[in-house]
Amino acid sequence: MPRHLPRPTALPAPRTGARDRPTLLLTGGSGVLGRALIDELAADHDLLCLVRNRPLGDPRVRELRGDLLAPRLGLTPLAWHELALEVDVVLHSAAETNWRMRPADIERTNIHGTEAVLDLAARADAPLYLVSTAFVASTPSEEDARRFPGAAAYLASKTMAEQLVRKADLPGAIVRPSVVMGDSSSGRIAGQQGLTKTLGSMVLGQVPVLPGAPDARVDMVPQDYVTRAVGDLVRGGVSSGEFWLTAGKEAPRLSEIADICAEFAVRRGLPAPQRPRLIPVEAVHRLLLPMLEGTALPEATRRRFQHYAELLLVFQRELPFDTSLGRPHCGTRLSHAGIRAALVRNLESWADDRPALLTRHRAARTVTTPTEVAS
Repeated sequence: MPRHLPRPTALPAPRTGARDRPTLLLTGGSGVLGRALIDELAADHDLLCLVRNRPLGDPRVRELRGDLLAPRLGLTPLAWHELALEVDVVLHSAAETNWRMRPADIERTNIHGTEAVLDLAARADAPLYLVSTAFVASTPSEEDARRFPGAAAYLASKTMAEQLVRKADLPGAIVRPSVVMGDSSSGRIAGQQGLTKTLGSMVLGQVPVLPGAPDARVDMVPQDYVTRAVGDLVRGGVSSGEFWLTAGKEAPRLSEIADICAEFAVRRGLPAPQRPRLIPVEAVHRLLLPMLEGTALPEATRRRFQHYAELLLVFQRELPFDTSLGRPHCGTRLSHAGIRAALVRNLESWADDRPALLTRHRAARTVTTPTEVAS
């Protein structure tokens, strides 16, 4: 893929008053988690954000035009040298998370991008903090990898990125968030995630079946809990370790999530949605997906169901994760009640952004074969 970027010949000058704060290079600042990390870190760091083609336009950060996959991040030798001299901390949050991309492109971005920031951190003698995923603990079956190659490539690439960081033996840490949901207080999130779309469709009664046992856990963590833990690790100068930013035993079960969505719909004056039929994961390949491929359902509906199956096959677990939240320099531990409350606030935020959609759905007063995507 051609990448045409002007090569900076010098770094953007530090902002007024920034020289007394450590300079932190953040990758992925334009992403959902990246924007929340800016909110967390801007007060006590001079933030230098690597951007490729989506300017941040945030007065709290300096933008450095570059490319994770280009030699020296796409910088001139002089700018690369100056960057290594200036940077005190590297936080690598950038990743290809679109599972619809070609598996080779997902792996290339997530593996080679990590190699590039490791090279910079080594030259800068700076600690590196890698944002990985808790789902490296999940190994897709051969059948899952065949049906969902993008998800499989994502998990494999994040596993390899972690291996590269461990092999480099630089100071820093690996953080593994699970599913990142909106803010625990406001429910807001910078971009709509697969989780939000799935929950919205459940509220509208557009998910007749879901893969998973009722007791399967879906580990989700509000974004402010994730960013606070990362910020605490960075500010605390934690120089080693792997940290699980997860709900652990407090994670809600799939049946509980379905109940919360149904109760929310009724409170919003929507038709009581049909609760999804939960089918065992082992039956997904044998029954659900072949059924979708062999029916006359609209193509958009089949794609949506396949997307839900992909998400839940990766994100649900019968056994809970470990969690590091609440340990020294690692944020605050989550309670089950707190996750439930955050989930409701996420649904409220989703609904508040879609008044026309909810009005149409109220007017219909019926739940039939889904014809519109909750987006």
